[in-house]
Amino acid sequence: MGRRRIADVLRKGWMPAMVAALAFAAPQLVSAQEVASAQTDSTKSMDQWKACLDGAAPSTQNVAPGSVTQATGQPIVLDADPHTDEIVFDFDDDVDNADIEAFARQHGLQVRLNSTYSDAANIFVARVDEGAVPYIKDCLAQKAPAGLIEAAEENINYAAFGSETADDTAPNDPLYQFQWNFKQVGAESAWKVSTGRDVTVAVIDTGVAMENAPDRGITRPKDLDGTEGVAGYDFVDDDDFAWDGHGHGTHVAGTIAQTTNNEYGVAGLAYNAKIMPLRVLNSRGFGQVSDIADAVRFAADNDAQVINMSLGGPLPSLVLSRAIKYAYNKGVTIVAAAGNGGKRAPSYPAAYDGVIAVAATQFDKNTTFYSQWGKYVDIAAPGGNTRVDQNGDGRPDGVMQQTLKNGATDEHDFVLYMGTSMASPHVAAGAALIISQGVTHPDQVEEVLQDTADDSLRDRYDDEKEFRERYGAGLMQADEAAQSAATTQGTWRFAGGLFLALLALVGVRRKDILGVAGGMKPSVIITSVVTASGLFFLPMLIGDGGCFGGVVSALSHPLAELDLALFGPGAHQNPLLASFLIPLLAVGLLGGHDKIKYVASGLALGMAGFLLTESVLLTSDVQWIPGMNVLDRVWLGFNGLVSFAIGYFSLKRV
Repeated sequence: MGRRRIADVLRKGWMPAMVAALAFAAPQLVSAQEVASAQTDSTKSMDQWKACLDGAAPSTQNVAPGSVTQATGQPIVLDADPHTDEIVFDFDDDVDNADIEAFARQHGLQVRLNSTYSDAANIFVARVDEGAVPYIKDCLAQKAPAGLIEAAEENINYAAFGSETADDTAPNDPLYQFQWNFKQVGAESAWKVSTGRDVTVAVIDTGVAMENAPDRGITRPKDLDGTEGVAGYDFVDDDDFAWDGHGHGTHVAGTIAQTTNNEYGVAGLAYNAKIMPLRVLNSRGFGQVSDIADAVRFAADNDAQVINMSLGGPLPSLVLSRAIKYAYNKGVTIVAAAGNGGKRAPSYPAAYDGVIAVAATQFDKNTTFYSQWGKYVDIAAPGGNTRVDQNGDGRPDGVMQQTLKNGATDEHDFVLYMGTSMASPHVAAGAALIISQGVTHPDQVEEVLQDTADDSLRDRYDDEKEFRERYGAGLMQADEAAQSAATTQGTWRFAGGLFLALLALVGVRRKDILGVAGGMKPSVIITSVVTASGLFFLPMLIGDGGCFGGVVSALSHPLAELDLALFGPGAHQNPLLASFLIPLLAVGLLGGHDKIKYVASGLALGMAGFLLTESVLLTSDVQWIPGMNVLDRVWLGFNGLVSFAIGYFSLKRV
């Protein structure tokens, strides 16, 4: 059919169409479903498109949201949006744009050129509801003049072959592309080192939808199916089932440990961490200080290593302050939101000693309009701003996680929130990444977070004080923090093990008048440094995620931190492992064997290297030892000296 004939047919069938405009009215939280609906170019519902085929099945299948994985391990996300699809048309090249647009409007679509360079080829696209493409394609094929539509199909994604496929740590979750906040804190580089394996994070909030309860109309979001939970408590209803009737707590928990690499939804920053749900806020988002204090103590008594509190108020509470001190003294790292008042004023519990107070940033890394500031602020992290779209992705710049849809306990959606409530779990997750590396002392965790924070933003302020009040130490960098936790302690321990091995070997040789001690014994040196530091660089080479993550974690830690690999951070640091007992047993059992006696000596010297460097670094609180400072250092130093003596005299004996 020629251009004139097609155009005539189109004009005769043209009818006006009404287009509805949608707007966002709630800036604090925006549903990803609502964002998608606002961008749909169809004036017809899915049911209307189906009705066009009179009950017949479409000739083609819809491409389901998700991805396929190549042999290289790199995912190809064919359909990145679970709520909408895009249909692409190749119209007859000779038809005017106006005629094409009129035809589409007549049948319920607002089509647009794919790009400036699509004009000659008449390539048009339209965003439609998820699953509608097969129906629209067949419906318009029936109604269009012959030859008008040369091709129509779903506008799927392709991916690059090559580049960083082997080392790429970007997850295959299709909506991860909208998690600008994780890119702001260096998540992908962090995951090369740590994923928060086995760290328990207590989420003190509105509860978390971690479990299904069909009899109560409660279902767990699909994107939490692979997230491990531990027993929590509902302090609002005084019940063991810590459900979420609001959605805030589930969203917060998702930022920490949303199920990741499941080809669905979004990612979590410390996705191998465990979530302990503690409900202290009711379905309207309010709760009493007494319940919050009880939850803090519950978390400390039930082996949580991190507490996140995305809540607060303007008035202090002695009851809550004492509970926080109790948890801190038990070695728990406590993180809290700085507040959403948009003014210089403290918020509690964030302003208490022993709590890491977190301010909120937006896409351009400026702190947000709502983020409170003051000298109590310790660090900043992404909190989002749903009033703007600075990255131009077509969505407000909120923090996206899966949670309850409009408070319904049996419906879920990927929702964009903003607030210091969203910033706080980023830092709680960052703490989990550090703790899984063996740095468990809350002071050391905070020091790592602050020392590695991005403070380049101070250039935006004339006054150093104002920068510190806005950002604390700076914008959290999860990658730098995880790498520092692994390499700093590992390097010092490696050096300690090497130095003590050489010191012992040189000392033995100098007093070996008869020359029976032999040379420098590489087996002593190798065993010493591996015992002292472990293969601490291993996670940076292959990561601690995946099915071999536990093995990598075990090999990357010193022998004295075997409890960390076997039982998790809750059992770290056992004083029996951090003592001269292992060197004594090794030399006693192996010292008489010609082939492995030097290994026993090296093991004793390596334990000495670990214990003596740890007495200075004090990255962890030694269990059963009162306090978290002087007595711990005395224990570690004494046992380090005894271990060195065992190793040294065993070398003299051999």
